Amino acid sequence: METVLNPETQQVDELPYTLWQLIRFFLRLGTIGFGGPVALVGYMHRDLVEQRKWITEADYKEGLALAQLAPGPLAAQLAIYLGYVHYHILGATLVGLAFVLPSFVMVVALGIAYTTYGGLSWMQAVFYGVGACVIGIITHSSYKLTRKSIGTDKLLWAIFLLSAGVTIVTESEEVLLFLLAGVAVLLVKAPPKALLRKTPVALILPFPMLAQLSVVANIAPATLWNIALFFAKAGAFVFGSGLAIVPFLYSGVVRDFGWLTERQFLDAVAVAMITPGPVVITVGFIGYLVAGFPGASIAALATFLPCYLFTVIPAPYFKKYGKRADIAAFVEGITAAAIGALSGAVVVIAGRSIKDIPTIVIALVTLVILWKTKKVPEPFLILAAAGIGLVIYPLVGR
Repeated sequence: METVLNPETQQVDELPYTLWQLIRFFLRLGTIGFGGPVALVGYMHRDLVEQRKWITEADYKEGLALAQLAPGPLAAQLAIYLGYVHYHILGATLVGLAFVLPSFVMVVALGIAYTTYGGLSWMQAVFYGVGACVIGIITHSSYKLTRKSIGTDKLLWAIFLLSAGVTIVTESEEVLLFLLAGVAVLLVKAPPKALLRKTPVALILPFPMLAQLSVVANIAPATLWNIALFFAKAGAFVFGSGLAIVPFLYSGVVRDFGWLTERQFLDAVAVAMITPGPVVITVGFIGYLVAGFPGASIAALATFLPCYLFTVIPAPYFKKYGKRADIAAFVEGITAAAIGALSGAVVVIAGRSIKDIPTIVIALVTLVILWKTKKVPEPFLILAAAGIGLVIYPLVGR
C-alpha cells in the first residue's frame, strides 16, 4: 500500500500499488506487448482494471475517451493518462517514458542493422507469420474489451456497430463520429440544462496550439529541424491508432522530402509490426535511416511530445468533472465509438495481413489458444509465429 495526497479532495488516498510498480508494468508492456493499439489497450484493461484492480473502470474509460478524442498514438496516450490518475504529472511522465523507451531501443538497433547490412529481407518473412498471429491476438482483445464495456446497452451497441462499419469502409477513424456519439448518449441519458456552459477552458486549450504548430511547420530550414517539425505535425494532427499515421508518414517521408525509397518505407512499416510497444515507434526507425541516432531521437520525441501534452493538460479536468452524469454519459458514448473503431481496425488490418491459407491457419490457431487457455503468454505466440514465417515465407514464393 502507498499513500498519496489527492489534490482535488486534499485528502490522503491509500493506493494498492506504488509508482515504481506501475512503471515496471509499463516497462514490461512496452518490451513484450505485441499487437498494436487494439491489443495494448486490451492488456491495460485486463491487467490493471480486471486483475490487479489498480485502476477503476471509470478512470480507464475516461482515459480511453480522452485518448480517442486527441490526436496522436492511442495506446501511448492511454498509458500516460493511467500514469496520471494517481501520480499526476510525475506518473504520466515516467509511465510514458517506460512504455515508449523499450521499443525505441529496439527500432534503433534494427535501424543500425538495416543500414549496416543493406536491408533486412527477413523482415517480410517474420511479418508474414507475426502479422497473422497479431490478428488472432487483437481479435481476442477486441472481443473481451467489447463484452466488458458495451454490455447489453442497445444505444451503445448501435454506436459501436456504426463506428466499426465506418472504420472498415473508410479504413480510418473519424474523430467527428466520436464527438457525435458522445453527444448522442449525453442527450439521451443526461440531457444538460445548459450545454457547454461549464466546459473547462483547459479541455480545449491544446487545440489553438495546433494552428500555431501548423504555421511553424512550414518554415523548417535544415534536415534535423525538418524532422522535428514534420514528426511533431504527425503527432499533433493525425487522429486514430496504430497504422492510421502510415499514410501521413508516407506522403512526407517518401513523396515530399524523399528521405526514404518506397522499399525502405515498407520495411519501416514491417518494423512497426514486428516490434512490441506502440506501432508509431517506427518513426524512430525512419529517423535513424534519415539522420542516424539524432534523427531517431528527434523523430520519436517530436511525435510523442504532442500526445503527452494533449493528455496531461486536459487530464485534471477529466478527473474533476468526469463523475458528473452528463460528462459520464458523454464519455460512455465516446468509449462505445472508440471500441467500435478498434474492432473495425481489426478487420482492416486482417485484410492486409491474412493473404492465404497458412496465414488463416496461424490466425485461427492463435485465437483458439487464447480463447481456450490463459497459460500461453502472447510473446511466445509471437515468437512461434515469427519462426513459422521464416520457414513458410520462402516456400510460398512471395
